[in-house]
Amino acid sequence: MDRLLVTMRGHFDRLGVLLSCLCAVHCVAGVVLVAGLGIGGSVLLNPAIHKVGLLVATIVAAIAIGMGALRHRRRRPVVVAMIGLGFMGGGLAVGHGTLEMVLTVIGVTLVAAGHFLNLRKG
Repeated sequence: MDRLLVTMRGHFDRLGVLLSCLCAVHCVAGVVLVAGLGIGGSVLLNPAIHKVGLLVATIVAAIAIGMGALRHRRRRPVVVAMIGLGFMGGGLAVGHGTLEMVLTVIGVTLVAAGHFLNLRKG
């Protein structure tokens, strides 16, 4: 049973890293496409996408990093990921634009780093 939990946590950590990367691409592409080309604004800048993204990131981090913290008793992955989620929330709070992109990319980078730290701890 313990091995199954470790495997599940690893899958959730990898999913968290993938989602973080996709979020960063979405943020940068959204700003470039909307500001540079004037297309995709209604889809790429839809606030619902960002709210759902933050919710999914929080759930995946809670499961994966929470399980890891219970197993290896290390605080660093939890702290790094929570700071990252805070930056993501800040990006959501400031509205669309460059500041949103910067805060969100910092946030998803920190969340991904939390998942990597969690994977390394075993």
